[in-house]
Amino acid sequence: MLGGAGTTLMQAPSPLRQRLRAYAGLMRVDRPIGTLLLLWPTYWGLWLAAKGTPSLRLFLIFTVGTWLTRSAGCVINDYFDRDFDRQVARTCQRPLAAGLITPQEALRLFVVLCLLAAALLPLLNWLTIGLSAGAVLITITYPLFKRFTHLPQAYLGIAFSFGIPMAFAATLNQVPTLAWWLMLANACWVVAYDTAYAMADRPDDIQAGIKSTAILFGRFDRHTIAGLQAVMLILFIGIGVAQAMHWPYWIALAGAAVLAAYEQTLLGGDRDQAFRAFLHNNWIGLLLFWGIVAGLAPGGVSTVLPGAA
Repeated sequence: MLGGAGTTLMQAPSPLRQRLRAYAGLMRVDRPIGTLLLLWPTYWGLWLAAKGTPSLRLFLIFTVGTWLTRSAGCVINDYFDRDFDRQVARTCQRPLAAGLITPQEALRLFVVLCLLAAALLPLLNWLTIGLSAGAVLITITYPLFKRFTHLPQAYLGIAFSFGIPMAFAATLNQVPTLAWWLMLANACWVVAYDTAYAMADRPDDIQAGIKSTAILFGRFDRHTIAGLQAVMLILFIGIGVAQAMHWPYWIALAGAAVLAAYEQTLLGGDRDQAFRAFLHNNWIGLLLFWGIVAGLAPGGVSTVLPGAA
């Protein structure tokens, strides 16, 4: 009895560990999908801006900065949405909604994360610093849009695409037309996959009074997602032609089209299937990144795969 009780006591998490776990949950440390969906387009921009040879310094700065910015975005989103989150089955156990962290503690964490991200800015040029101010403003205001418009996903598309012009600005000290076309392609992709995300919550959102593109598009949701993904792929075709990309890029683009088509089969299912379709977009982002890296290499895939002839 004593041994069993002792074992249970030893296994019980300490208050500090519980608190750290709650903070990690607020930052979505255990759910990296959002960070990945932010990183892929940022990496696209870095590689295209540098013609396939980005500096390690910028790669590390943007990787760390993206993680900090996404974490801060999650915190401020949950701060504004804490009352809504309690009414949605998928989000009711989030730390703020469940009362594990107070709103004041969440705001303090948000400030700390923003300060850590700001500490990276002196390593960048003034144009990139200026663009980062716009990115922060959009991150803070995004959660409010679902209260006033059915198009918060479009606003998120801008927020999740800001790493692209910043990557070009940091590399070239200018933002060429290519960056804006790439940003538009990514914004279409974001609206598509975040609509799938919203489809998983649609019944709860309607009851809670939350607006989304999934509600706006209604029975045309799958068609709209397919259309947005098609526009994204067409823009990538144009980018590939303009940049004279090698054949691995076109293989990756064809693969992304197949993955997008597969997501349509998932979107025809229930709420869990819609959420799976959202998560599946990580593979599209990864495949397009590989295509850009290999497509920019002088010898195509042979220069980026070890042991290739």
